[in-house]
Amino acid sequence: MTDSSRLGVAIIGLGTVGRRFIEQFAKHDGFELIGGFDVGEAARVSAANDFEIAIFDSADELVDSPRVDLVYIATPPLFHEEYVDQVQARGKAIFCEKPLGVDNEATRAMVERIESGNARAAVNYVFGAAPSAVEMVSQVTSGACGDVLGADLRLHFCRWPRDWQAQATWLRDRDQGGWAREVVSHYVFLVHRLFGPASIRQVHVGYPDDGTSEQSLVAVLDCAGTTVRIVGTSDAAGADEVEFTVRGSARSFRLTNWYQLSSAASDGPWEAVLPDEAVAPPAAYAAQLGQVAAMATGSDHALATFAEAFAVQELVEALLDPSNHSQGRN
Repeated sequence: MTDSSRLGVAIIGLGTVGRRFIEQFAKHDGFELIGGFDVGEAARVSAANDFEIAIFDSADELVDSPRVDLVYIATPPLFHEEYVDQVQARGKAIFCEKPLGVDNEATRAMVERIESGNARAAVNYVFGAAPSAVEMVSQVTSGACGDVLGADLRLHFCRWPRDWQAQATWLRDRDQGGWAREVVSHYVFLVHRLFGPASIRQVHVGYPDDGTSEQSLVAVLDCAGTTVRIVGTSDAAGADEVEFTVRGSARSFRLTNWYQLSSAASDGPWEAVLPDEAVAPPAAYAAQLGQVAAMATGSDHALATFAEAFAVQELVEALLDPSNHSQGRN
C-alpha cells in the first residue's frame, strides 16, 4: 500500500480511455497514480507530456513495482488476456476494460483462471456503480414499474468511432471493434442486472462494403419472458443519441445519454428522478472508482465480475455472429 493508505495504480494502455482514467484516478483521494505503459511510443510521449505520470519501459517493470496494488488494463481487447494473466501472476488487483476478449473459448479459460485463483478482479462496465443505473435497477426490481412490459435500446452515432475516440482506430475494425462491443455491451450488462441472462430471438446486422465494423443492428432479446428490443445505426447524419427505456404498466424509466434518469406515469411527462449532481458524469466516475477501491482491498463491490462480463461478451459476440443473422439489406 502506498503513502497515506492510498492504493497504488498502474495503467497499461495510454490511449483514449487510458488517458481519461489518468484524470479520474488523479482526482480520487483513494488512489496514487504510480505510472503507465503503452506499446506505442507516441502514446507514451503524449501521456508523459500531458499528465504528471511516470512512464515505465515495459509492462513487466510497471506491474512488478512494489508500489503498485492495482493495475487498470486499457488496451484493445485482443491484448487483455496477456495482461490479465501477467497481473494475476503478481497477485495484484485487476480492473480491466471491456470486452474481456473476442474469442469466447479463450476468454472462458481466462475467467476460470481468475475464479480458481480467487483474484481480485473486475471489469469496467459503467452501470455497475453509476448512481443513475443503480437507481434504475432499484426502482425496476422493487416493482415500481408495475408489470414490466419490455425494454427498448435506441442508439445512433453520426460517426464511428466518435470524434473523441478518433485516434483509437481499432474501434473501426470488425475483429475487435464496433459500437456493439463498445456501447451495446454496457446496456446488455444493465439488462442482465435488471432481468437476468438474455437470449437472442432475432437479429440483423448491416456492414459497410469496406469490411469495417457494423453500421446497423436490429435485435430482439428475451430475458426470461421480458422482451428487449435494440435498434442501432451509425455513419449517417443526425446527432448522437443513446436511450434505454424500461416500460411498465404503472411507470416507465428511461436513461438518456448514459446518465440522465427520468420516469413517467401513464401519459404524463418524463420527469427527472435524481438531482443534477447525481447524474453528471463525475458522479458516475466517483462511484465507479469507489467500488474499484473496495474490490482492490478485497471488500464487497458492485462492479461487473469477470463472469458477468463474459456473459455479456457471449451475447454480444452472438449478435455479431453471421450464422445468427436474419436475411435482409443493411
